Amino acid sequence: MNSPPRYVLDASVGIKLCVKEPLSDVVESLLAGEGADGNVRRYVPDLFFVECANVLWKYVMRYGYSAKDAQRNIMLLRRLDLMVVSSEMLLPEAIDIAVAHSISVYDACYLAAAVAVEAPLITADERLVGCTKNTTYRVYSLQHLC
Repeated sequence: MNSPPRYVLDASVGIKLCVKEPLSDVVESLLAGEGADGNVRRYVPDLFFVECANVLWKYVMRYGYSAKDAQRNIMLLRRLDLMVVSSEMLLPEAIDIAVAHSISVYDACYLAAAVAVEAPLITADERLVGCTKNTTYRVYSLQHLC
């Protein structure tokens, strides 16, 4: 019997559900699949919510996005059917990944989560895709899911 499809999402994907940007429609399609009692398993490290909130804060401070809309968006993200992985548990591997590939520990936490749950990471961060191109990590660009 095959295991259900699974993947890890990073904040660059989550934020596209909140703020209309290029590829937001791809994220909506990605998240429209079966979740809780269906087949698809979507994972995020717990820092996903903090990172998304920080991006929304930047939209409020720089672009006049309303704080009320930012709060609504955080609630939207919290209601998604996401399986949350503890960042604390990911840190030992995340630090090793960050040092080995010269990426932030934040980004490395997503890769460590992908390793832990044996799933690919989906990101809109093309820099991260490039940094992991010649590695064993399965990192898929949101752009290439179109």
